Amino acid sequence: MVFVPGFLGSRLRRNGQDVWARCGEQLIGSAAAALTEVALPPGLGDAAPEGPFRLAADALLEVPDSVPGLLSCMGYPDIRAALADPLEAQFVPFGYDWRLSHRLVARQLKARVARELDRWRAEVDAYYPDRTDDPRVILVCHGTGGLIGRHYLEREDGRETARTLVTLGTPQQGLVQAARLLAGHAIPGDAGPGADGVARLNETLRDWALNLPAVVEMLPWYYAVRVEGKSRERGITDNRYPVPGLPGEAVREALAFREEFRAACDENRRVGPLPYTVHCLGSVDFPSPEALVLSFDGSRITDSLPGPGDGTVPRRSAVADWTGTDPMLWTGFRDTDLASGPALRDAMLAIRAGRPPGGTLAGEEGIALHLPRDPVAAGHPFVIDLLGHDLPRRNLRTVMWRSGRTDRHPVVFRQYQPDRYRAEMEAAPGRWVVEALVDRPKGRDRRIVTVVAS
Repeated sequence: MVFVPGFLGSRLRRNGQDVWARCGEQLIGSAAAALTEVALPPGLGDAAPEGPFRLAADALLEVPDSVPGLLSCMGYPDIRAALADPLEAQFVPFGYDWRLSHRLVARQLKARVARELDRWRAEVDAYYPDRTDDPRVILVCHGTGGLIGRHYLEREDGRETARTLVTLGTPQQGLVQAARLLAGHAIPGDAGPGADGVARLNETLRDWALNLPAVVEMLPWYYAVRVEGKSRERGITDNRYPVPGLPGEAVREALAFREEFRAACDENRRVGPLPYTVHCLGSVDFPSPEALVLSFDGSRITDSLPGPGDGTVPRRSAVADWTGTDPMLWTGFRDTDLASGPALRDAMLAIRAGRPPGGTLAGEEGIALHLPRDPVAAGHPFVIDLLGHDLPRRNLRTVMWRSGRTDRHPVVFRQYQPDRYRAEMEAAPGRWVVEALVDRPKGRDRRIVTVVAS
C-alpha cells in the first residue's frame, strides 16, 4: 500500500532543518523575502531543481500547515492506522517535493513503486504463504496527491502494477484558489491584515507560486469564472474575459498538462477498461471556493462564489469523470480530515478485502466550525461560529492550539440562535487549529486559521 500525500504533505528539509516550516513562520510574521529559501528558478518545467533550490522531502507532515489563500493540510500523524493498519512491510509513505511538476513526481513515484514491489515480491510468501495472486499496488492519494497518482497510472504505465486507486479530496478539475493565487488575489483586499498587509502577502505569494509547476498545474478546468452582469459561466481560457493578472503562459502550461493526461486516458480506453478499481472520497457538506467573479468589464477580480464541497474542493472539481465510471464515495468530512481514521478506516478495511466500501460514508454528525478563510491580524478579534444540534447536552469540548505546540487553550462558545454558537478570539501570529468535539453521537470538526503580524 503506497500513500501519496497532497500539497504541503511532505516536510521540505535542507541539512536536516525543516525549511518550509521556517519560511512559513517568516511569511506569517510579514518578513521580507520570507519564501526565498523555498523558491524555484523560473522555467524549471518538469526538471528536478539543482543546487540551492533542491530540498529533501523524505518524511510526511505531522502537524497542521497552510498556504494562505490556497489550501491547508492537517498532517498525517496517524495515517497508517487510518489505512487500517497494513503490515509495516506493506506500507510505503511516499514523500516528495510538492513544489515540483506532477509529471516529474509521477516518474519518481513509478521508480519508488518498482523498487518496493520487487522487495515485497521477495518477502510476501513469508507473510501470506497461501496467496493466490501476484502482489499489486493499492495507491491511496490525499488532495493533489491524486493528480500525481492518476498521472502515474495513466501516463507512466502504473496501470500495469495497480489493483486500486483511492483518492481523498482530490481536485480532479483543479482549484479556483490557484487562479486567484497566481493572479495576485489569493487574499481579498478587505481581509484582516488591512490593505497594505494583504498587498504584501499577495505579492509575496504570487512571486513564489508563479515558479512552482505544481501550483500552475492546479489551475481549474471546469467553468470557474463569472462576470458581473453576465449569465454565462466561463473558464480561465476565455479570450474575451481573461482573468486579470493570471499569466497566459501559466494557463497554457496547465492546459498542456491536462490535455496530456486526457489523451493518455483516451488511448488507454481504446485498449480496454480500467484494469484497476477507483474509489474517490469527497464531500458536499461544506462551502468551498467554486468560482471567482470579474467586474462587468473584466478588469478586476471582485469576489468569490462558494459551492458545495469539502471545504477546499467543490463538487464540480471532485468528480473523477476521467475514469468512465462513477467512483465517488460521498462523506461528511472536510478535505483536511479525509485522511483521518474516522473518515477512512472502515472504507480501507473493505477495499483491502476486495469488497465495495459503499456509495455513501457516514461523517461526523451535525457539527461544523466556521472560521475566517482568509488570514486575520494579530491582536484583532475574529469570530468563530459553531453549528450543531443540542451541543451542550452532547458534552461539547472546544480547544485551540498553535500548530506545532502541545498546549491547548479552551474556546468558550455562547449560543446566539437555536443550534448556533459563537466565540470571539484573539491570537498571536501563527497557524492556529480550532477543534470541536461532541458525544452522543460522537462528532468532530477541525479548522485552521492563519494569524499574521499586523
